[in-house]
Amino acid sequence: MTAVSDPCAQASDEDLLLAHASGDLRAAGVLTQRLLPRVLAQALRMLANRAEAEDVAQDAMLRLWRIAPDWRAGEAQVTTWLYRVTANLCTDRLRKRRHLAMDAVAEPLDDAPSVVAQMQSRARLQALSEALAQLPERQAQAVALRHLEGLSNPQIAQIMDISVASVESLTARGKRALSAIMAGRKAELGYDDDEPA
Repeated sequence: MTAVSDPCAQASDEDLLLAHASGDLRAAGVLTQRLLPRVLAQALRMLANRAEAEDVAQDAMLRLWRIAPDWRAGEAQVTTWLYRVTANLCTDRLRKRRHLAMDAVAEPLDDAPSVVAQMQSRARLQALSEALAQLPERQAQAVALRHLEGLSNPQIAQIMDISVASVESLTARGKRALSAIMAGRKAELGYDDDEPA
């Protein structure tokens, strides 16, 4: 007996989204398995809070399912659209944090090597998240997509719907602003032995 390959597994993201819009639940499942880990990872890197990242990932995927019937084939990549939505949802949450007390500490990571390393990692992520929240929205989004997500400037330009030159300007200004915000916290965050940039 030969194994039958799943046609959904070979389909493009766009084909799966269009199939879901036509009522194919299997296509939705395959697309979710394919995209949800990326969305969750992006949100976790931007927010440094697992519960918030899970909420954002769920919200982003729900928005994808809602727009599926109106998806216009060939106009955008599903992943590009999803990166943009996720980044915007994270930016909204970061903006709201400016007005809230930051009393909660992120949950410890299960596989961290030591308590000290966990505390330092949490402190660094929290400090970065707080610093990103102080940047103008577009700078924070560009910096997060470039330096946390590792996307190229052309990819970011497509996600943010701006020119590559604008991406370069936003990330440069954002990095300078982050450096200024974080400058007084180097020793506290365990960067006191780092060489000056």
